[in-house]
Amino acid sequence: MDYRKLRGKIKEVFDTNGAFAEALDLDPATLSSKLNNKSEWTTNEIVRACELLNIRLSDAHLYFFTLKV
Repeated sequence: MDYRKLRGKIKEVFDTNGAFAEALDLDPATLSSKLNNKSEWTTNEIVRACELLNIRLSDAHLYFFTLKV
């Protein structure tokens, strides 16, 4: 998946991946693994991330399900 849009939103809202990981209750290494396509997001993590980042669930696909071209 292509997480560039998600990374931008994280930067905009939380400034750092570490701050976002903490708010999401994830270890920073786990978040990094997800953003680098080494592990998958769970549905609950996606829903919580959308809440924290003020992303409408109807727009979640733009941030979490964009194929890398």
